Amino acid sequence: MADPESETLPTEVQIALAHSRPKMRDALRIFFELDMRLARIIAATTEPMLGQMRLAWWRDMLGTPQGDRPTGDAVLDGITFHWSGQEAALIALVDGWEHMLTPAPMGEADAIGFARGRIAAFLGAYDEARQGPAFEAAAWTWAFADMAAKVSLDEERALMIELGHSKRDARARLPRSARGLAVLGALGARALANGGRPLMEGRGASLLATRAAIFGV
Repeated sequence: MADPESETLPTEVQIALAHSRPKMRDALRIFFELDMRLARIIAATTEPMLGQMRLAWWRDMLGTPQGDRPTGDAVLDGITFHWSGQEAALIALVDGWEHMLTPAPMGEADAIGFARGRIAAFLGAYDEARQGPAFEAAAWTWAFADMAAKVSLDEERALMIELGHSKRDARARLPRSARGLAVLGALGARALANGGRPLMEGRGASLLATRAAIFGV
């Protein structure tokens, strides 16, 4: 069910990782690699039941004791090494992606369920004591902006943009330990404002990413 190779991450994610604390960089990288793996499952699914079966394989692996998991898959091995004891957060990510198997066009409840699962896993890599509304707002903005650029239906893109904007009042400066998240939040807000375009589209994206990495917003 899994692929042996690690994932090639998008440019904005690579920039965010470069500005994340070294001790949490590997855990974040594995989160993004699993996120991409699950996205590919959804994109390749023509029958929802088959997609659910492939997602269930990941859910089962995350619930399996480490010593009983198969080895040789870069992402699954990375989870074992960098997410030990925190697999429940990644199960939330799998649950979130399952919302994408609903018939098109996606409704608001499924869009929010997708984002909440993605955000729970993303923020699981951070120290809980440091989290607050600004963390969730940045992750929320990124989750919807990233998906807005990938959906094919205008109706779904409009929904992603509307929901992505809904926490903009909670966005605030993030601590230095979360500058990678600040990069994704800032790029996400820009992408939403541009009508759901890709996060790194246009000449201003790199400059904005640098600013967010320096100032945290």
